[in-house]
Amino acid sequence: MSYSVELIVNGYVRLNDRAALERLLAHRRELLRQLTSVTGIDPSRAVEQVSQEIAIIEAGLATIAPE
Repeated sequence: MSYSVELIVNGYVRLNDRAALERLLAHRRELLRQLTSVTGIDPSRAVEQVSQEIAIIEAGLATIAPE
């Protein structure tokens, strides 16, 4: 899914849509928070995936000037 997130982030960067990237980042951070509180299963692969997506989103945000 990281490739999909890369495409989405690249689209938002081209549109200079910082707000959309910030919403996407907030969503992924909340998802990561929820995953780390899961019990009964091993969420490590999902945590790794979401962490990679957060890094991609943060990199995209870094290319857009703050509003």
